[in-house]
Amino acid sequence: MFTKKDSRNFRPLIEGVKMRPLAFEEKTILCEFKLQRGYKLPAHKHPYEQSGYLISGKLNFRIDKKWHLAEAGDSWSIPENVEHEVDIIEDSVLIELFSPIRPDYLP
Repeated sequence: MFTKKDSRNFRPLIEGVKMRPLAFEEKTILCEFKLQRGYKLPAHKHPYEQSGYLISGKLNFRIDKKWHLAEAGDSWSIPENVEHEVDIIEDSVLIELFSPIRPDYLP
């Protein structure tokens, strides 16, 4: 699959969080997220392995029991079914890859 820049629109997931799918195949989906300062992604876990890269902004990120201050250029991988949450310190843009594919994130 090839996707042209801006060919898909962002959609809200929860308050302060927007997502758009970029590219996907049978086993992975690549998504771009925009997170708004002052909001939070509540603690959750899911059956998807998740890897990400912070393009801009700043996040306080908990993976399992450990907190990480994520700044532009930082990256992470979260195994499936591991609890995580995020406090959005600054407006942020990030890219994340999920495997297996998340049907709820498909266009």
